[in-house]
Amino acid sequence: MEDSYTIDDKKAYLARMREMLDVRMGDHKKRRNHSLGVARTAKKLAKTYGVDPFLAEAAGLVHDWDKVLDKSELLARAAQYGIQIAGSPTNAVALLHGPVAAVELPELFGELPASVFQAVARHTSGAEDMSELDMVVFVADAIEPMRKGAYADELRAQVGNVDLEHLFFNCFAQGLIYVMQTKRYLYPTAISIYNRYVLELEH
Repeated sequence: MEDSYTIDDKKAYLARMREMLDVRMGDHKKRRNHSLGVARTAKKLAKTYGVDPFLAEAAGLVHDWDKVLDKSELLARAAQYGIQIAGSPTNAVALLHGPVAAVELPELFGELPASVFQAVARHTSGAEDMSELDMVVFVADAIEPMRKGAYADELRAQVGNVDLEHLFFNCFAQGLIYVMQTKRYLYPTAISIYNRYVLELEH
């Protein structure tokens, strides 16, 4: 994916994004703090794995931009934008904030390349052809400092010790285990994503 962009003052741009995030999540302080944590973690991961740290931080800041919307609004916007949903839209509503935001965010942050919005779209369900930026944001969402538990600690310990694809796959697989252990709805594409990476990485 093309990552060309022209932003002269990246520090100022990120500051403006954080200000807009504060407004967007004024009534959702925990979600705001999570987003800031993901942004910082994504920046660190990007530096470790040779990914553009500015794009990683930017994507982290806005990855949950539409998490503040209620379920009915997410469903309505997904339908309005023609977002492709595998299986039941109602059962998949928890995953829709990424794809919906990816459609809307270019209107606010049009200076950013499409790769940032793709990473936002894919941080909820993943994809069979994850870019490096996609993987950085996906993993950062799982291991930012507010995430507690053995799974997060195990993934944090792998940073820098395994390559980015293995880190993503391990994170994705942990997510599947959690979904099945808690008997939650498994998004239909999860199996094909899992199989694609297990075949590539383990053989």
